[in-house]
Amino acid sequence: MQEANENNNLCSVRLGQKIKDFTFSTYNPKTDSFEEHCFSEYSLQRKWIILYFYPADFTFVCPTELADIGKYYTQLKDMGVEVISISTDSKFTHLAWCKAERLLSSVSFQMASDTTGEIAEFFGVYDKEAGTALRGTFIINPESVLVGSEINFYNVGRNAAELMRKMQAYVYVEKHPHQACPAAWKEGEEVLTPSEDLVGRVADFLTNKQD
Repeated sequence: MQEANENNNLCSVRLGQKIKDFTFSTYNPKTDSFEEHCFSEYSLQRKWIILYFYPADFTFVCPTELADIGKYYTQLKDMGVEVISISTDSKFTHLAWCKAERLLSSVSFQMASDTTGEIAEFFGVYDKEAGTALRGTFIINPESVLVGSEINFYNVGRNAAELMRKMQAYVYVEKHPHQACPAAWKEGEEVLTPSEDLVGRVADFLTNKQD
């Protein structure tokens, strides 16, 4: 618990707050080239960002995670969402890893380099002792506001299907701010419209909608 608390103290941003506009280098597997980007450019384009921290290239769970989220990348882009994976490895190591690891053959999103750990520290996932990032997933809306976060330790991989479900819900409620998505909500299912009539009667509402 002590290490978790230390990481939490490093975090410079909280849910509902605007993120800092970092500039970062990337390897773009789609064009096989190095690029320079900043978070504000995505906001100017009215895009969402999924910032996907992972510990290191040439490891074991990490390629399975990047391949998993890569399966949803085209669908996410169609929703106005950009995926940026990020670790403390250099852009050159990203390139070499993509060339070597067959699991990454279908990955086409930007792979950012955070060699100083500054971005990871800002989001509260930097492990100073190891010099790497924990498995942090952060959802940033088109106004550059942090609206979703999840942090896993090193030995537990994430589920991109659940991330996709949550992303669909975030996009929906942005377009329908007076509505809310219940637990396990999937696209096309009933949503909730909070009001005095719904207080204490959520079960009745959901049961009536299923009949």
